[in-house]
Amino acid sequence: MILPVVKVPNSVLLKSAKPVKRFDAKLLKLIRDMGDTLLAARNPEGVGLAAPQIGVDLALFVTRPDKRSKLRAYINPQILQIEDTEAHTKDEKKEKTTMEGCLSIDRIWSPIVRPQRILMKYQTSDEVVHEEWFQGFKAVIMQHEIDHLNGILFTRRALEQQSVVYEEKNGELQEIEV
Repeated sequence: MILPVVKVPNSVLLKSAKPVKRFDAKLLKLIRDMGDTLLAARNPEGVGLAAPQIGVDLALFVTRPDKRSKLRAYINPQILQIEDTEAHTKDEKKEKTTMEGCLSIDRIWSPIVRPQRILMKYQTSDEVVHEEWFQGFKAVIMQHEIDHLNGILFTRRALEQQSVVYEEKNGELQEIEV
């Protein structure tokens, strides 16, 4: 079932989510519904959706980084490590700027700097605990979604980083004053 996506300024988006404690049929349905909602997102297409974005204050998100990717759910995620090793080549960077948007903030975009390699601990719907490294765009998605679970929107990151914020108007990005 496709669920409505909560939009700013809804206060659920600014609260820390509670850990998932019950792994039951209700949780499986929530994950399915979140997956349906993410897959239905158009203009823009979504790559991640956190439970607070549908009004549920649980530490859970789903992702699908591209159309070929399988939908995945991450429960009670935590970033354990950010790789801080030196870049292997002079063109490789530890952090990179990615243009971010959000299904909960219509038509607003900003370049956000995030680490490009993280180790994340999470559970799957069968309660199994995993540790997995994510890099590049997948690492960015994980950090964006974990921010949601901590009540942090990408616009806050933009303000912290003094990034330019854009509004999409008629298919064009126009810088806005914040």
